[in-house]
Formats: sequence, structure tokens, C-alpha cells
Amino acid sequence: RRPLGAAAREPVEEAPPAGPAVETVWRAGWAVDVRRTLSALVRGPGDPAHRFGPDGTFWRAALTPEGPATLALRVGAPGEVHATAWGPGASWTIASVPDLLGVRDDPSTFEPRHPLLRDVHRRYPGLRVPRTGLVLDALVPAILEQRVTGTQAHQAWRFLLRRYGTPAPGPMRDLRVPPPPRTLLDVPTWDWHRAGVDLKRQRALRAAATVAARLEECCGMSAAEALARLRVVPGVGVWTAAETAQRALGDADAVSVGDFHIPDLVGWALVGGPLDDDGMLEVLAEWPGHRHRVVLLVGLSRVGKPKRGPRFSPIDYRSM
Repeated sequence: RRPLGAAAREPVEEAPPAGPAVETVWRAGWAVDVRRTLSALVRGPGDPAHRFGPDGTFWRAALTPEGPATLALRVGAPGEVHATAWGPGASWTIASVPDLLGVRDDPSTFEPRHPLLRDVHRRYPGLRVPRTGLVLDALVPAILEQRVTGTQAHQAWRFLLRRYGTPAPGPMRDLRVPPPPRTLLDVPTWDWHRAGVDLKRQRALRAAATVAARLEECCGMSAAEALARLRVVPGVGVWTAAETAQRALGDADAVSVGDFHIPDLVGWALVGGPLDDDGMLEVLAEWPGHRHRVVLLVGLSRVGKPKRGPRFSPIDYRSM
């Protein structure tokens, strides 16, 4: 129910007409692994902005600098990706397909000296670090993921897009385009509460939306400058900045320091035991420029830490 005296929320604006589709065929020069390269963009099952179709087509809805757009990617012959986009941002989206699939990522200088890394790197030669070129698009879900379980963060993301996003242009009308900064600023506290988002994350989201235009400038900065710019935002720390840079900027070296799972995963995979953040950074220092790539390969190895001890009991902020 709406709190007493609160104004009724305006209906969500419908997406503008999709217009004619914009298409291209991109020839990468390597066997592109669309699923593994882009799976990091998908925020849990039922992500309203992303989907892998039964035929392997990758669908993505995003708010570009030129307006909302829907993108469909389908692998043809090895190294060949068929891309179709709809909406006002279709041309921008098609132009960004090479970046999205990792054309700026250069794994040629990566030397997987560890046997596990060597094996996984050999098995997945088409893996690249994607670059969306959209900072707020990656930052909002990263903030939602701060210090909660993945399930809780994904629930909040679905709530936000279904209530405040807009229908994606094109044929997949159940996809949702993430809301623009102005809409994020207008989300009332009680709706964030319904989404399970505590006050600390609410403040960080509003702070990011307030300076969204300045944050998008990170796409033209060096990696160090971009990370520093992101961390100026109140509530955005090392972990959130790295998670954003990995996706929006294609930063293959950004490490998610402060993550609940990654240090132990890296430790058990590469040294056979648990690590803290400092220990993880010491191990990853062997691969400068590729530390995030190493974490990706560790994740694909499916080597995990032993399951022992009590399960983590998350706080349900909706009940407070």
C-alpha cells in the first residue's frame, strides 16, 4: 500500500516505437564465446534486461546515450557474430558490439603458468572481458549487490526494472530497459524497502544517479583514473568500483577486493587453501594486467572451497 498522503506514482512510460532494425555481421578473427564472455552481465535468473534464448541468442536491453535499445547476438560461422538492434539507441548499440564482445581485451600477453589456469584457458579460447561502455548500467546492480546474498540482490534488480524500467523496443517485449538517473532519484524510500534495499545502498544509488553524467566520462579515462572517479561517489568502494569497471570498461585487471567468496576460490584453486584479500592480491600479482581474467578462469574451473560450517543467514531488509 502507498503511505498515507503520498502521491500516486505516474504510470511507467511506454518504450518509443522500435523503428526498423539495424543489423550487422561482425567478424572477430577468433571463435567468439558469447555465452561465457557476456554471462557476467546477467544478474541472476529472470534478469529482466538479459536473456539467453533456447537457440543460444543473447538478448540485452539497455539505455544508451541515444536512447533505449534491444540487442540480439547470434553466433554464425566460427568467429562470426550476427547482431540485430532495435530502438532509438540501435545504431549506438550496433557500433558497440565489438567492444561488448571483447575486441579491446588483449589476452595475448597473458601467460597461464599455473596448470589449472593453463587448462581452463586452453578450453575456453573465446573468452574475453566485455566492455559495455555504460557505467550506470553496471554500477546500479553492483550497488544492489553490496553485502547481501546474490538472491537478495537479484530480487531487488528484478523489482527495480519491472516497476521502474520500460518495455524494451523490438520483438522481446518482456525485456525491460533499466531506468534513467532521473527515475532512480524519484524512487521513494518505501519502494526501495519493498525491494529489500537498505538505507545505505539507497543513498549510494541516489549519489550515483546524481552524478551519472560525470560517471559516464569514465569510459574515456585510464583504468586508474576511472576507478578513482567511481570511488568519489559516496557508498562506492573498492569492490563496487571494480565490479563496475570489469563490465562497463572491460578492465581485465580490476580485482573485486572485499568479496565474500573470491579470495577463498582463488586460494583453493591456485594454492590449495583459503586466502584473505591480501593473500589473494599477493597470488594474483603474478599476472599484472590480467588479475580479473585469472578470477574468471578460476570461476570456470569449478574448483571451490570445501563446504563446511553453518550457512550464512541473510538479513531480510523488507521485514525491518
